[in-house]
Amino acid sequence: MTTMTYRDAMRAAIREAMLADERVFLMGEDVGHYGGCYAVSKGLLEEFGPERIRDTPLSESAFTGAGIGAALGGLRPIVELMTCNFALLALDQIMNTAATLRHMSGGQFTVPLVIRLATGGGRQLAAQHSHSLEGWFAHIPGLRVLAPATVQDARGMLAPALADPDPVLIFENALLYNEAAEIDEGQVLDIDRAAIRRPGSDLSLITYGGSLGKTMVAAEQLDALGISVEVIDLRVLRPLDEGTILASLGKTRRALIVDEGWRSGGISAEIMARIIEGAFWQLDAPLARVCSAEVPIPYPRHLEEAALPSIAGIVAAARQVMGR
Repeated sequence: MTTMTYRDAMRAAIREAMLADERVFLMGEDVGHYGGCYAVSKGLLEEFGPERIRDTPLSESAFTGAGIGAALGGLRPIVELMTCNFALLALDQIMNTAATLRHMSGGQFTVPLVIRLATGGGRQLAAQHSHSLEGWFAHIPGLRVLAPATVQDARGMLAPALADPDPVLIFENALLYNEAAEIDEGQVLDIDRAAIRRPGSDLSLITYGGSLGKTMVAAEQLDALGISVEVIDLRVLRPLDEGTILASLGKTRRALIVDEGWRSGGISAEIMARIIEGAFWQLDAPLARVCSAEVPIPYPRHLEEAALPSIAGIVAAARQVMGR
């Protein structure tokens, strides 16, 4: 067992992949000489050189397209996009090219591309750097969308993502980079299924990414109130693991979704729809959700905190679902 931060876990995963396969390389803004905007790639340029740690111009569309071309040519690129907001500049490349080529070529071509994106608010970086757009990308067929919420998942998700023949997006909540935990570096992870982070019998709390920590704290507070909470970490937003969600609902018969994305048209709405389709007659209470406020994420700290899901908000919503 090894203790490391989420940031160091991502770096270790990249380094391991590059040592194991000379086709793997990293490209993005400031990933080389600067060491990465979040210091994830610090030291990799010195170890692997500029051919495999490539600083790019400020053009997400251009270097994402270059990554797609490299993948089609037999390489295994890791493209780093500074924030998920900036991924919208590369949306044409991601959606109209990477996600569709297998289908449009009749299976003749695949795009084994990994795109890493920082996501989430809470850092006073204002609206252009603070949103959670994972649900937007989870809407697109042809992509796999991952959201590692733990140091163990940060360490173990990259290898199976690189082995996937189709494009994989890894959303890393930026508030997690300094989180530290003891992990098993040799653990092989399943990137198909959700994880039960806490078993319970009264209420299913369903979340992912940066909201997991808040949800776990809320679960402890609810336990002190006599409410047994099962916490589901989705981990994979596309394809959603319906089996784990519905199995939990079959036991608890109540659910609350916690999502840092917006409420309207978000991943929380999709989860609620799947539950209604698959477990409506098992429910003992209406479904509920805690999401970010329907505003661009504010810059002032007190407004930003008010806009994002909070522990108190989760506890209050859970108590309402339970009729307390």
